[in-house]
Amino acid sequence: MLTPWRSPADQPAWARPALLGVAVVAAVGYGWGMAGASVEPFYGAAARSMSESWHDFIFGAFDPAGTVTVDKLPGALWMQALSLRVFGFHIWALVLPQVIEGVLTILVLYRAVRRLAGPAAGLTAAVVLAVTPITVLLSRGNVSDSLLILLLVLAADATSAALVTGSLPQLLIAGVWVGLAFQAKMIQAWLALPALAAAYLLAAPAARLRTRCAHVALAGLVTVVISLSWMTAVTLVPAGDRPYVDGSSNDSVYAQVFDYNGLGRLTGNWATLAGPPSPIIVAAVESGRLLNAQTMAIKPGWHRLLSGPFAADGGWLLPAALVGALGVLVSRRRRGRRDPLRAAVVLWGGWWVILAVFFSTGTYLNSYYVAALVPAVAALCGAGLAACGPRPWSPRVRLIVAATVLGCVGYGAYLMSGTASGPLLLTLVALVVAAAAVAQLLLRASGRGGHLTSLAFAGAAVLLLPAAASVTSVVQGLGPFDSPFESSQTARNNQLLAAAGPAYAQAAQAQALERQPGDALFGTDTSGLAENYILYSGLEVLPIGGYLGNVPAPTLAELQADINDGYVQAFLLPVSPSGSDPRVLWIESHCTRVPPRPGSPPRPDANFFCGAVASQPAAPAPAGQPASPVPEAAASASP
Repeated sequence: MLTPWRSPADQPAWARPALLGVAVVAAVGYGWGMAGASVEPFYGAAARSMSESWHDFIFGAFDPAGTVTVDKLPGALWMQALSLRVFGFHIWALVLPQVIEGVLTILVLYRAVRRLAGPAAGLTAAVVLAVTPITVLLSRGNVSDSLLILLLVLAADATSAALVTGSLPQLLIAGVWVGLAFQAKMIQAWLALPALAAAYLLAAPAARLRTRCAHVALAGLVTVVISLSWMTAVTLVPAGDRPYVDGSSNDSVYAQVFDYNGLGRLTGNWATLAGPPSPIIVAAVESGRLLNAQTMAIKPGWHRLLSGPFAADGGWLLPAALVGALGVLVSRRRRGRRDPLRAAVVLWGGWWVILAVFFSTGTYLNSYYVAALVPAVAALCGAGLAACGPRPWSPRVRLIVAATVLGCVGYGAYLMSGTASGPLLLTLVALVVAAAAVAQLLLRASGRGGHLTSLAFAGAAVLLLPAAASVTSVVQGLGPFDSPFESSQTARNNQLLAAAGPAYAQAAQAQALERQPGDALFGTDTSGLAENYILYSGLEVLPIGGYLGNVPAPTLAELQADINDGYVQAFLLPVSPSGSDPRVLWIESHCTRVPPRPGSPPRPDANFFCGAVASQPAAPAPAGQPASPVPEAAASASP
């Protein structure tokens, strides 16, 4: 009889029950309060649009009418759109795919690490991944990185299988997984390829290096074909039959991926490649009124990931990962090239180094990006435990483990001291537990009980602070743009936007009563001013210029035709500061500005009406919301 909670014959009896326990606890943390999660509205609006039309689904349209796409490949949004199509529009249905992806990543990482380093190492990796704050935060939102990480861990798992068995099909499957990951996060998926290739070239069974190189080249070809398949198919569709490709000045998916989301991210000029962005976007960035304002100000540098919010997100166990990797490389230096533990360090260590270099030097970094580093950190921690060998540990091993515990807790105390609201008492408790762990480790362990007690104290010491940070993030309802122990003021903007959902929906539904079915409710400058209305109502709001307001969709002629046909008559446009977009200027000079309601606070945007009844109200912002709530979220989505 099949009993899924029992371990297979080749694993200890405790392995699978413990793993399932970790997965259940993680699922609870990821899904806690997801009905009211503070989602990213730009991606959320696109997912809702895609859920209501297969045409929009295929092309990744941002708005229900399919005017313009999102400025990314839509792979991760496909999962969210399917969830919304099955369950209907609910915030929990938007977040559910990320909860599932996060739990699956834990299970797959265990298998990948266990195959090369043993079940204890696999379980260690699963626990570290589950308790790291940025993993929890990422799985509680709707950004694309959770699917990217799952697919890349699947690729690492398939590569580890190829290392053990010499199976070329397994290596080709790894290429398929990376190609699918490309659909979720584009070029970032390819950054894992050097680490996967290096591990296979080092440790695969094939005796000849030439054969191993041929296998890697074939897997690379599979990766490229899968990666470029959707882009090529979209490129072959006539421009008139699909939405305009946002992020490009020439309606090209290849320009969107490799220029706007590729080289432009490294050089920092991504926002201006399609022309000058809308002034409302520029003003939001310059004022710091963004979901990710806390991290946008952090400049590139070698220490970028070692201190501040990025380290508080995912760096807690980095000292243990470093010691573990060095311990494996030193202790296994005389082993043959096929040593699986060393291959694991090459794979996961290469993964971490390559991503860390790019994240440290890139001009733009969001908190949730660093979640891609965590599987590597977790796997290296597991490999380090495996390198300690069976009990009883030698005095030298116990000394190294004791020093690692002190290093992790000391680094954790440093991270806590740099947070806005990290409780001092928690740091003191962690230091006390670390002292108890060190004392236990330095004393000669007496039998199995003493060894397990040493491990228990050591594990509790290094996991206490990151686990507490994760629990705090769940209790406070934080999401991917937040950091653990940040001030309540920092997280307030994100949560205000989530709470404003009913007001946006109500405003859009009221506007719908004044429009013919099939017409746009109103038009906005940038997708950012439209995103919340589309997300919470599912109705068409025409985005002028796409995400940054600088793409030629719709053109001025198309916009004039839409106004003349009565398709769209009301507009929400920025007026402070004023811009140079000819479409916006034309509306401002040919249409009537609707005066604000008496007593309403000043706003950087205004309503315009293009029609015979100049006094008709246009697209009022939700009552009771802070001034310009939508632009503050607009620039947060681009990775």
